[in-house]
Amino acid sequence: MADHGLNLHSAGPARLRSRGRRDGDLTLVRPYRKPIVVASLVSGDLAATLAAIACSHLLAWLTGLSAHGPPPAAALLVIVAFLAVGLYSGSGPGPYERFRQRTLGIAGFTVVWIVLALPGRNVVDFVIVQLANAACLLLFSHYVEAMTRGLLTYVDLWGASTVLVGATAQCRELAQLLARKSELGLKPIGLIRTAGSRADASFPLPVLGTTTDLAHIRPRVEIEVAIFTSTAALATLPRDCPLFAPPCRVLLLEDIHTMQRPWVRARMLETMVGIEIRRGLCSRHNQLLKRALDIIVALPAALLALLVVIPAALLIKLIDPGPAFYVQKRIGHHGKTVSVLKLRTMYTDAERLLEAHLAHDPQARAEWQRFFKLRHDPRILPVIGHFLRRSSADELPQLWNVICGDMSLVGPRPLPTYHAEQFDEEFRSVRSSVLPGVTGLWQVCARSDGDLKVLREQDLFYIRNWSPWLDVYILLQTVPAVLGARGAR
Repeated sequence: MADHGLNLHSAGPARLRSRGRRDGDLTLVRPYRKPIVVASLVSGDLAATLAAIACSHLLAWLTGLSAHGPPPAAALLVIVAFLAVGLYSGSGPGPYERFRQRTLGIAGFTVVWIVLALPGRNVVDFVIVQLANAACLLLFSHYVEAMTRGLLTYVDLWGASTVLVGATAQCRELAQLLARKSELGLKPIGLIRTAGSRADASFPLPVLGTTTDLAHIRPRVEIEVAIFTSTAALATLPRDCPLFAPPCRVLLLEDIHTMQRPWVRARMLETMVGIEIRRGLCSRHNQLLKRALDIIVALPAALLALLVVIPAALLIKLIDPGPAFYVQKRIGHHGKTVSVLKLRTMYTDAERLLEAHLAHDPQARAEWQRFFKLRHDPRILPVIGHFLRRSSADELPQLWNVICGDMSLVGPRPLPTYHAEQFDEEFRSVRSSVLPGVTGLWQVCARSDGDLKVLREQDLFYIRNWSPWLDVYILLQTVPAVLGARGAR
């Protein structure tokens, strides 16, 4: 993934309004939001399953395997598996958790189907076809759900109506997060502040009341989720409060962003609830698992990449004689310098061209000083340079870095020294504690459109919450990010 510079301006506050239609346009359908969401997700999964089954049958026919994929009727079993793992709740969870649940559902269906249908068949052929069907199903259903979620978000039906309960200052940050991350499936519609918290007329949501008058609050729409920002706020909730009666879900929020590398899970200790902090990337077996995933994917990907790299290298040399590749020194694992391989997208005398351009164009000089990149960069090679950057094909040689163990497929992008110096020492230390990646969470979520604050948030989330599911999710999300050239320059 390309990362040609970062935006260094501060992130603006999230706008707390729907991206789609106005609220009045959906008055009639909003009460049926959850059935519409579930029906849309089920329809998408049925279509994806039928397409995957067709692909597995085609594979068996093309390769001459004696076995075939499941019959179309088996699509109903897939829907049951997805229902069992909680994909059809009507709201949430977030995309990473949904991907994990989807993978588990497909794995469960595949195992059950192999057990039921294997007797009397060629074992090897049958298992190969069923695994191919599972892989196709994971790809198709993942991307179909992403499109379905985008459409539901556009028409303002994806997010569950959510009320925030707590101190005004805490709820402000939470409201902005939920508005910015619509994929989480929670749409903030109002605030119920604790009696002791200060009123704030500039709060971006309607203030429905305080925790002392819960019995008299009448929101415009049904509350599907109530988020309490502290145990003190939750303690104010009466047992028989009609405002948050089932099926309303109640969540207690704890901010743990300062903890180092936690992958947390709740554990019951008699009458107490504990938070188990797991250090995913610190364990040796997880590091070996990540390395195995890198090799399994990078080796065949590197062979396919030669189909692009070789013609691109020849074209580069024709346009501007000189080396087709260049090595950029960046900060890698444990602060060591890593030699990042790239296809050359600039003239060989790029630094001279840049200095001359900045000296004669004050506006370009101001843009460079702020963003470390230019929208109209005189250093870029004509035709091939812009194509390689926008498509991120200039990064393909880094698959060799992955094979050699200098980088991982997924991780925080290795930064040049002048970029890394924009961060504090603690963050640089946390960031360098893991292998840098060819692609990462920041690249698929923001890319060059994200500023330093967004990069910090995304990298810390990845490092603290690493799992194999998250790596595979990011790899899948890299495809639409590259094809859409989002934020690439």
